[in-house]
Amino acid sequence: MWDKKKENIMLTDIEIAQATKMLEIKEIAAKLGVSEDEIEPYGHYKAKLTQKLIERTAKNPDGKLILVTAINPTPAGEGKTTTSVGLCEGMNKIGKKACLALREPSLGPVFGVKGGAAGGGYSQVVPMEDINLHFTGDMHAITAANNLLCAMLDNHIQQGNELNIDVRRILFKRCLDMNDRALRNCVIGMGGKVNGVPREDHFQITVASEIMAILCLAADLGDLKKRLGNILVAYTYDNKPVFARDLKAVGAMTALLKDAINPNLVQTLENNPAIIHGGPFANIAHGCNSVRATKLALKLADYTITEAGFGSDLGAEKFFDIKCRFAGLKPDCVVLVATIRALKYNGGVPKTELTKENTEALRKGIVNLGVHIENMRLYGVPVVVAINHFYTDTDEEIAIVREYCGQKGARVAFSDGFLKGGEGAVELANAVVETIENENSDFKPIYDEKLPIKEKLDIIAKNIYRADGVVYTDAAEKAIKEIENLGFDRVPVCVAKTQYSLSDDPAKLGKPENFRITVSDVRLSSGAGFVVVYTGNIMTMPGLPKVPAANNIDVDENGVITGLF
Repeated sequence: MWDKKKENIMLTDIEIAQATKMLEIKEIAAKLGVSEDEIEPYGHYKAKLTQKLIERTAKNPDGKLILVTAINPTPAGEGKTTTSVGLCEGMNKIGKKACLALREPSLGPVFGVKGGAAGGGYSQVVPMEDINLHFTGDMHAITAANNLLCAMLDNHIQQGNELNIDVRRILFKRCLDMNDRALRNCVIGMGGKVNGVPREDHFQITVASEIMAILCLAADLGDLKKRLGNILVAYTYDNKPVFARDLKAVGAMTALLKDAINPNLVQTLENNPAIIHGGPFANIAHGCNSVRATKLALKLADYTITEAGFGSDLGAEKFFDIKCRFAGLKPDCVVLVATIRALKYNGGVPKTELTKENTEALRKGIVNLGVHIENMRLYGVPVVVAINHFYTDTDEEIAIVREYCGQKGARVAFSDGFLKGGEGAVELANAVVETIENENSDFKPIYDEKLPIKEKLDIIAKNIYRADGVVYTDAAEKAIKEIENLGFDRVPVCVAKTQYSLSDDPAKLGKPENFRITVSDVRLSSGAGFVVVYTGNIMTMPGLPKVPAANNIDVDENGVITGLF
């Protein structure tokens, strides 16, 4: 039989994952000091961590918290999750007790553009197929809870509309954990009186839903229930707000989410613990894994490695200004991931030419990295730059990156976790540990949530995006006044913006200058506890590409899956 390894041909992610010898989940739990009666196994290699465990460890001292973020994403790829997993392996390799706290993949991107989202190469979490597919059913529970509320809303209107809901002003959308552009805009209730009241409706992907944001921010079941009740669903004909609690949907929704609220325990390829829970869109639903998962990892390990979606201008900003604020978290270090290829892309090199040395483009594009370093420092947290290493990186290019990071006062480490696992991330692990031991974190959010919405957004736009200011459409102005009238304006803001640029124009790479951010709409996520600010054209229901990743996914007669990257 042909052996790829012997021929020195790189195995696919799924081939590497399937060749891994996993430990039973009780053994992984034991590494964290967790007993068998504090987990709820889902088969041999997955488990839910129980409320009983959370309560037992509540008084444990917190370990150190490390946030992994990145420069603005490019088609060249940066490898944020791969670096996070590699760092965990590397830290355990140097004798540190480290645990991952990551987001769950969403089926839509897995079958659409990603083909998998559990790390890559020899820095993965396993069982990879389960994590990428149905996992422990959290996504399905969120989808069900979301759509139950929608069903009860439409049923209320059908059964007499006692609350006087204006069908033209329904805010809450249905959701599906799949990319399906045909469902973005639709009409429901067709086919006569028995089928409901016809109205325009919309679907969004499950990970963009407010339910996902709520699950990830909820402290416990009681807090979850309260937040669900606070969801603004619609307005009445006389402009009064209608909340989920008014539809008496909250108890049933909570029942659907009672297991989903508990974090999931799995392992890395090197049998280190990984807690994976929650996976919201960084644009709409704050982009961080659950508060419960992160706080529990801090109680169980000396170092907790977590991540936030997209670049630091989106994911890290929301991690600091929303998640840390709500949860009382104080990060000790930021790891900022970049690749030399991505920096050259920011310097104007087309994707097809990125493997060639180009020091001029690198010097031009590296300013994007510089902005992200400076931005993270605004929060008072030390920064380590992690360069996800590729064999095409030349010595001269590497020297430029090292020199630039030195000028910015940031440690830099090259990580080769993709090819070498923990061994390839030892340099990065040592850099992170040394930074935490030698540099104090003085974390603080960059704005006071009690400020007016426009003032908060102005601070983010000018300090994080480097914009000259903010422009509001008439619709956005009207929405802000409405939110202020409801008394829900003194909360954090969650900015929905393109991930590809520091500006709201995806074509402006590097370090854009002389621009203003345009706000098209502002919507209240009162259950989650923040206001969503829309800039540019933000898609909450992605479509499939011309050649979806699903085309390459298959399963043989023995149940072995292929094609999950």
